[in-house]
Amino acid sequence: MARWLDYDHGICAIDAHYQRPGLAALYLLVEGGQAAFIDTGTSRSVPDALDVLRQKGLSPETVAYVIPTHAHLDHAGGAGEMMRRFPNARLVAHPRAARHLIDPTKLITGVTAVYGAEAVACSFGEVVPVPAERVIEAPDGFTLSLGGRALLFLDTPGHARHHFCVWDERSQGIFTGDTFGVSYRELDTENGAFVFPTTTPVQFEPRALHDSIDRLMRYRPRQLYLTHFGRITQAEHAAQQMHTLIDAFATMAQDARAAGAERHARLVQGQRTLLLPRLRAHGCRQSDAALDALLAMDYELNAQGLEVWLDRDNPKAVA
Repeated sequence: MARWLDYDHGICAIDAHYQRPGLAALYLLVEGGQAAFIDTGTSRSVPDALDVLRQKGLSPETVAYVIPTHAHLDHAGGAGEMMRRFPNARLVAHPRAARHLIDPTKLITGVTAVYGAEAVACSFGEVVPVPAERVIEAPDGFTLSLGGRALLFLDTPGHARHHFCVWDERSQGIFTGDTFGVSYRELDTENGAFVFPTTTPVQFEPRALHDSIDRLMRYRPRQLYLTHFGRITQAEHAAQQMHTLIDAFATMAQDARAAGAERHARLVQGQRTLLLPRLRAHGCRQSDAALDALLAMDYELNAQGLEVWLDRDNPKAVA
């Protein structure tokens, strides 16, 4: 059964049911009789997207655009299946991402190296190629009209070099993909949302991520629509959290650089040491065991991405 959250300005977040409820979302925008999806989840997420369209009285033919923020499969794995189901849609992709969605062979190979073939099949399902003639490449500054509603595409490297964010003037909000990290609703307290970086393989770049966050904040967004997970409204506070933790993650990783066979374990434990006290200060009352269970996949994938960053030629200091 589809699970979604309705926001204002014709926006709703649909749970992608990726790994667990509340971990990943795809966003439906509706304006002037047209619809668009920003991020797609996996191919297993598409039936719920169709269900929500139906319940909102919309047909598949009303979908004009499918917009993955970047090529990672929890954001773009359902793109090809959506294009199968939405006959009038065009896929809008970052210029560095487009070729990988047209021919996803390298994407599948890369994610298989991280997760393993069995887990990839279970988590992502079929990754369907997108016909090249239906793809629009969106370079930095590209604008699109959805039923008269302006969407502006902003190149935002740092999490990935094939990443853009989408500024929606109507809602004064930004669809951030992974640029503003992760904010699970289970971590909300009276102090608001808790946000932390996602450094998943293979293109984490601290300086670029700082710059992308600063660029987004120049739009003074009233809300941020995170793929992981949902809308947050304290954008300035989230930016401060991100800047602090990007530096803390990078420093922690540099400290573990020469740890040899123990490096991966130190990177996992280092995240735990950084995050759990901050979550306590934020007002989270879950046990350490419950928080560890919630964040286990983030610990692991972030550690892998930090290792890739450390192993690049001459990684520089944090700032």
